[in-house]
Amino acid sequence: MNPDAEHHFHSLDQAVLDGQAVYNKYLLAVYNVTVFRINYPLFWRCPVSSVQRLYNASVGAEHLELGVGTGYLPAHSTFPVPAPRITLLDLNPTTLAVATKRLAKYRTARVRANVLEPLPVPKSAFDSVGLNFLLHCLPGTLREKGVVLAHAAAAARPGGVVFGSTILSSGVPVSVPARMMMRVLNATGVFHNDRDDLGDLRSQLDRHFASHQLIVRGCVALFRARTIR
Repeated sequence: MNPDAEHHFHSLDQAVLDGQAVYNKYLLAVYNVTVFRINYPLFWRCPVSSVQRLYNASVGAEHLELGVGTGYLPAHSTFPVPAPRITLLDLNPTTLAVATKRLAKYRTARVRANVLEPLPVPKSAFDSVGLNFLLHCLPGTLREKGVVLAHAAAAARPGGVVFGSTILSSGVPVSVPARMMMRVLNATGVFHNDRDDLGDLRSQLDRHFASHQLIVRGCVALFRARTIR
């Protein structure tokens, strides 16, 4: 695969474009502090250590990261091999550049693509696929966003691991500050999770994977699923 590939997308939903556009170089400069030290523990009631443990237990030698942020979590992960190969896939070229720089000690490839469309990566090629804090940023209900899980499953090897986390608005305990923050983020188009329910997430995991584990920390659902061998 070309280590720096760009998928040609023709009909992107405007909500998808608007949602990813907010992650510019200025926001990404303060992203780690804002998200991991403030939002995770204070609003979502989920310590970043819980998500990092999920990464450490799930990443494989050939890893695909969907929705890359700053690359913080894979950069701090314990991989099972000294030199993992990491493919970064995102629609935003700025986040791809930032994450690639953070993960410079590893062999990386970056692909610019929309996760709601079939992924332009080899099928059944990855030991692990991560999608952390991605689903709640995508438009639609979880029944509609489940296509991303289907795409992730197609990219994973037989018996491979697909894992991640997402912020839910129902079916989980949502504090008053979290509810207020979600309203702001949904109103500005950064989040699209006002209809994201725990039951719908569980149904999509049941639909697309042979087995899965799902736990809740605050209003965050953390999941780890396996494809059929």
